[in-house]
Amino acid sequence: MAGPINHIVFDIGKVLIHYDPNLPFSRVIPDAEERAWFFANVCTHEWNLEQDRGRSWSDAEALLIGTFPEREEQIRAFRKYWPEMVPYAYEDSVKIMEGLIEEGRDVTMLTNFAADTFRHAREMYPFLNKPRGVTVSGEIALIKPDREIYEKHARDFGLEPQSTIFIDDSLANVEGARAAGWQAVHFTGAAKLKTDLASFGIAT
Repeated sequence: MAGPINHIVFDIGKVLIHYDPNLPFSRVIPDAEERAWFFANVCTHEWNLEQDRGRSWSDAEALLIGTFPEREEQIRAFRKYWPEMVPYAYEDSVKIMEGLIEEGRDVTMLTNFAADTFRHAREMYPFLNKPRGVTVSGEIALIKPDREIYEKHARDFGLEPQSTIFIDDSLANVEGARAAGWQAVHFTGAAKLKTDLASFGIAT
């Protein structure tokens, strides 16, 4: 075990707020098989990740509409109905984060998020304004698990990597943090997070 943890860094999607594109698209494309095809071939995870890397929605939509013109309305629905994809916060996780802030812990956030949808998320969920700061991938054209984004976050916020613990629902992003010299835990729920933090000497 490394030395004491002085910095705690939270991911956001699927750690603090729920995210599921199927929520609006169950209405946009009611047939489950067709909807699965659409997410596998049109508005794919990889396509959406480029918006997290900084690509504009207009460019992203134009790219797909050029290939799938008959799907234009459904393609535009992805951004149009984005707020429905993040319908609630994980209150138990938020409570852990807020408790750490209240006891004086240094808490920041590091997220793969498009710049404009993150601004919207901050309006929807004011607790996202409580940590000391945030690195948003879409604002800096870097994404997890690239090592550079962890190093930039550490520089920008004055974090000592070996004294930093990162919490993310993606194992790839957890491994990316470890490769950058951070401590990191895989988030699967608030109960496990409490146990994981306790193992680093952080009571919640």
